[in-house]
Amino acid sequence: MKVHLMYRDQNFVLDKSLPSNYSALEQDLGLGPLFDTMAQGDKLVYEVVRKSLLCSLTGVDAVLYRQGVIADCLDAPDVVRAMYRHVGTTLETRRKNWLGIFGTHPSGIIHSAVTLVHLFTDSLMTLREFADTEGYRFQSDGFRSFFAMLQRELDDDYISRVREHLNHLSRPGILVRAQLGRGHRGTNYTLVVDPNGTRGLIGRLLSQRPTGYTLHVDARDEAGHRTLEALEDAGLNLAANALAQSADHIKGFFEQLQTELAFLVGCLNVADQMIAKGDPLCMPEPWNTDQRVRHFRGLYDLGLSLRYDGPVVGNDLDADRTDLIIVTGANQGGKSTFLRSVGVSQLMMQAGMFVPANSFAANVCEGLFTHFRREEDADMNSGKLDEELQRMSSLADHLAPNSLILFNESFASTNEREGSEIFQQITDALLESGIQMVSVSHMYAYAQGYYARGMPNAVFLRAERDRTFKLKPGRPITTSYGRDLYEQIFNGRSIDSARSLGSWQQDRANATMTETPGRT
Repeated sequence: MKVHLMYRDQNFVLDKSLPSNYSALEQDLGLGPLFDTMAQGDKLVYEVVRKSLLCSLTGVDAVLYRQGVIADCLDAPDVVRAMYRHVGTTLETRRKNWLGIFGTHPSGIIHSAVTLVHLFTDSLMTLREFADTEGYRFQSDGFRSFFAMLQRELDDDYISRVREHLNHLSRPGILVRAQLGRGHRGTNYTLVVDPNGTRGLIGRLLSQRPTGYTLHVDARDEAGHRTLEALEDAGLNLAANALAQSADHIKGFFEQLQTELAFLVGCLNVADQMIAKGDPLCMPEPWNTDQRVRHFRGLYDLGLSLRYDGPVVGNDLDADRTDLIIVTGANQGGKSTFLRSVGVSQLMMQAGMFVPANSFAANVCEGLFTHFRREEDADMNSGKLDEELQRMSSLADHLAPNSLILFNESFASTNEREGSEIFQQITDALLESGIQMVSVSHMYAYAQGYYARGMPNAVFLRAERDRTFKLKPGRPITTSYGRDLYEQIFNGRSIDSARSLGSWQQDRANATMTETPGRT
């Protein structure tokens, strides 16, 4: 039996390796609050959603397949949560009562496996009841195939035969057929159904007694009892192996179902919270990797929304047929927040999920990478510029055509002229390799250089000094308005005094690196 709720033709593999840049993605995009909200304290859900988001789908069909499954979950969340609880209870009961109970002798294996398969059979019938009574509420290929499989493979005749065999194996005593082989040794031991086993007491009493010989072994005959045990084990061996394999197969099915349902429950958890808050969510429109599509309305940073109770500002963008997006403008104008929203929404889309926006469309990318500004090396093993270049070199080893890389104030640790030259050479090389970029930069020479080229595949956005956190199309400018922020802080105008000093220090550092000589 196959689950196939997350993929059309394969199961989700939980123990697969994470991409090489997973730590940077988690740190730069602030994925912690998203994972925590999806998990709600469930360790399995946390592990599954983390793997699902960081190990992106790279095909449009795969994304659409999973989108359909998640859309069904949003329409019938009670059924999905009930199935997840039921599967979890089944596996927990098995763990508490049958962990390590299988012995080495066939008779012990038979006893343990019969008990376990009885439990699993009852649980499978409950799953089939979900398919019979609730299946009409699901329209996706994934759920319809899953429910059809349950109804097809767990029909009443099959379940009746399974329970009949389990009842035979549960009765005391066995009937074994064998043949004489070389040296008059027994061979071809086969467990058979006792023809009198299914009759009632009266039927057995009135039945004709079988012709044959009966041997009685004395209770003190240890050698005789060992011989009988060996004969019993020989007769039960094949049946014990088959039954143990069946129990293990069913257990594997429940574990796989629990894993894939965990991802769907995680999606429901975060959707519930965002819907209750009133923030918009939409199913994105994925495009092939070789196309250049990126347009959205009301896109916001989901991690920021999860951390704060108030509304979060969303942004609009029309950047189809674009390889390069450069964002410049005012300090604390929402540039980094916008960059994170682009990255998180790309990961969510390529996990088959909804995204935090009113509408969203983008091409699937071969890989998502980030190069964000880092704090200086505490051990002083290298300068900030050396560290940035080393990280860029490491990223280059894993980049492939049609990847997407997000830069946040990269290479600004040196003077503007040198930083702009370095960043321009890197940008040119990436664009020539078919890699898409979104870059937040305070380096005017870098941004203006590309603006002056009049590139048809480049879009320029700007954060305005009015602090609305709305990015608008606009050419790069020479200042990040550090002076405005300075005056706001020290004149006490509309800035929270509890955090103004740290904000001022950060923005003054940015302004010092980027503004032209003579400006303050």
